[in-house]
Amino acid sequence: MTAANLRVRVRVPAKINLFLGVRGRRDDGYHDLVSVMQTIGVHDRLTASMSEVGGLHPTVRSRMSISLTHSDAVHLPCDSSNLAVRAAEALLASLGGGGNGDHDDGPVTRLHLRKRIPIAGGMAGGSADAAAALVALNELWDCGLDTAELRRVAADLGADVPFCVLGGTALATGTGTQTAQVLCRTQAHWVVGINQEPLSTREVYAAWDEHCEPSQTEPDAVLTALGTGDLEALGAALHNDLEPAAFSLRPILEKQRDRLVTEGALGAVVSGSGPTVLGLAPDQVNAQRLAAAVEDEFDRVLVASAPAGGPELLAELG
Repeated sequence: MTAANLRVRVRVPAKINLFLGVRGRRDDGYHDLVSVMQTIGVHDRLTASMSEVGGLHPTVRSRMSISLTHSDAVHLPCDSSNLAVRAAEALLASLGGGGNGDHDDGPVTRLHLRKRIPIAGGMAGGSADAAAALVALNELWDCGLDTAELRRVAADLGADVPFCVLGGTALATGTGTQTAQVLCRTQAHWVVGINQEPLSTREVYAAWDEHCEPSQTEPDAVLTALGTGDLEALGAALHNDLEPAAFSLRPILEKQRDRLVTEGALGAVVSGSGPTVLGLAPDQVNAQRLAAAVEDEFDRVLVASAPAGGPELLAELG
């Protein structure tokens, strides 16, 4: 490790679900899903730095501490309940280390987040940050792990984290950790309607358990539209089995989704468990027009394109 790479920055995109089918609740409390996932150009940035060059020497690795700070994210925890911290701890453990923050004389790895992905917004912001931490620390700590190895570490952190390590477009099954890359022949432009008040994923799935039945709807129409580049067909095929549960908890989401369609979206859908709502536009010009037309419906409106690739290593700074 040299002074030239004591600090590393990674930009990581959010995730959206073009299709989300819930097949039922499992005995372990999780749900079997079929999902078509795609990264979208709404990004968080994570900077990782280390207090000393020798921090990963085997004799001091066990005393490594992880700290997290963030900018403008009032509701974001900074302890091990944050997936980025848990990702750092999991990667460190895989190297034979495992600091718990109690060593005053040990090296410190510092993570700093700049949030743009909505918190608890149904866009896998926490999973994206965990993926960013794995990619950044693989570089900072000179681990030498390839993407497949990082995804194995990611699989124990959460269903969306392995996908967020790779990015692009994928079909996910099981609890979401089993993914296969999907052909996508088009760049789509989306209006992202953000509601600041979070909506708990756990509460949405609990509402689904109470009010909904397993779905047999298949993702074939979405996959075909992606493969042919047919945006109109993609808009018509957008599907999310969690929408009725999200609407029962936050009725305004249905009104917001319908407003996007009324104003000219090719299709609209709640993102994951919500409360973010997505509208597919015919092109970038119409995306800007649509965003302006619905800005009164949301706390914040963004225009972004998808797919957006995976985590991007921006720089190594001395």
